[in-house]
Order: sequence, then structure tokens, then C-alpha cells
Amino acid sequence: MSELVTGDAVVLGLRPARLPSRALAAAIDLAVVFCVFMLVSVMVAIASVTLDEAAVAAITVALFLLVLIGGPIAVETLSHGRSLGKLACGLRVVRDDGGPIRFRHALVRGAMGAVEILMTFGVVASIASLVSARGRRLGDVFAGTLVIRERVAAKRSVAVPPPPPWLVGRFSQLDLSAVPDELWLAVRQYLTRMHQLDPGVGGSIAGRLADELVTRTGIAPPQGVPAAAFLAAVVHERQARDARRVFAGARNASSAPPAPPAPTVFPGSAGCAAPAGPVADGSGATGGTRPGHGPGPEGAGASSAGFAPPG
Repeated sequence: MSELVTGDAVVLGLRPARLPSRALAAAIDLAVVFCVFMLVSVMVAIASVTLDEAAVAAITVALFLLVLIGGPIAVETLSHGRSLGKLACGLRVVRDDGGPIRFRHALVRGAMGAVEILMTFGVVASIASLVSARGRRLGDVFAGTLVIRERVAAKRSVAVPPPPPWLVGRFSQLDLSAVPDELWLAVRQYLTRMHQLDPGVGGSIAGRLADELVTRTGIAPPQGVPAAAFLAAVVHERQARDARRVFAGARNASSAPPAPPAPTVFPGSAGCAAPAGPVADGSGATGGTRPGHGPGPEGAGASSAGFAPPG
């Protein structure tokens, strides 16, 4: 990994591409460019049959400059450093500060590439890439660019070692709300790499991290507990609390009662009262009140749904 420092004093971790991947990407790009060049040359030759030799030579030089040199420059400018070969190999051209390239960077790279790749069959570019610590060819040196690897194999995450069994649950009453995320990250990094450190250096780092945890929590570890074991126990307690919080939230969400269905209201029921007063029958005469709604015995025996019981 290459450590590049920007103007804001930010360290960039970039993985420069080496000669094999760059050579493969260049071969793919050259194959595509030469195919396009041959196709355009055949079309121009057919269209310029009636021209003299001088015009044909001028057209050939123009095609060489436009396709073999101008084509890669245009592609790198428009794609911000990702040609077809670099895209296939997971590479990209960036500036020395990690930013995307512009037209002037692509122009310098293309002009130098015509000399160190096309005219010398890639010998000069290969030697320069082998000599450079970051695998840069002359075009990258003059343009201030760097070819990096964008697709990097994901590293397997290393689990935090568990604390000693006699320390599990000893810090269940510890207040961890004042511990910042930066300190948690530092403790995790130390626990996952403590076996790779020198015992003296690892002990001093563990003591410093344990002192910071004591300062944040206000509770000192038990007497005789090593600093590394204390750190592992505190991290285990935080992970246990996070797991309980997640499981409790999932259990509450699954055990929540469903919303009650909306009540069904039938015409003439309690939710939709029938009009009071006399009701006309089919013959036009005005009778008493509607069955099921009057004060008489029929009203007393009427169903709550508004339907009259059978006689």
C-alpha cells in the first residue's frame, strides 16, 4: 500500500498497480485501438481511391494521431482514468493526490505513451514500471498520475478474542455511554492484533487503553486483572448489550398485537339508526313504528342487527 499525503495532511492508502496487471490492461486497450484503427483505415481507403499518394499519406498520419493517440486520451478523459482494459483488470488512473485525472493528465500520458509503448513496443514503459517504487511509467511521472487497483480482495474479518470465563458478566453494571467510538475502534484493533505485537509494546498499549477506559467509565478493573483481559471483558460486555438490544427490538416487533378490524355496520343497526316516527306500508297507509324499534313487545324481541324475529 502506498501512503500519499495530500495538501490537507490526509494520508491516503492507495494500492498501486504492478507491471503484470498494467501490461494486461495495456494489451486489451491496444487490441481494441488497433481493431478500430484497421476498420477506419479500410473505410477511408475505400473512400479515397481517387486521391493521390500525398493525400493518402496525410490521411494515414491523421488517422494514426486521431485513433492511436487521440482515442486513448479521449477515453481516459471522459471515463476519468478507466479505459476498457483498466476496467476489465480493476485498475484506474488517478492523480498523485488521489483525485480524478483531467484532460492535461491524459494528454501527457497519451503523448508519452506513443513513445514508450508504441514506438518501443513497451520496453521503455516496462523498465520504468519495474524501476519505480509505485510501478509508474514515464507518462505517469511527467503527468503526475498513478495507476491504482480499485478491486481489492476483501480481507477476512478477525473476531475479537473472548475474555477469560471468570470475567464474563463482571462488568454488567458498567456505564459505557461515555466511551467514544474512536476508543472502541482502538481497543478492537489492539485485541485482534495483540498476538502480532511485541510483548512489551503490546503491554504498554493495553495499559494505555485500559487507563482511558477507566477514565471514561470511572470504575477501575479488579485487582490483579491484566489490562488485555480487562479490555476483552469490556468489549464482550458491550457486544452482549448490543445483541440483547437487537433481539429485544425484534421480539417486540413480532409480538405486537395486530390492529383491530374496522367494525361492520349494517343498515338499521345501532351504528346506523333508522328514522323514528310512523312508517308508511306498501298500501300507503301510515302504521305504527317500524318493527324492532318500537316500545312494544316486538321491539323488545327484535335482534340487535335490526332484523325482526319470525312471528
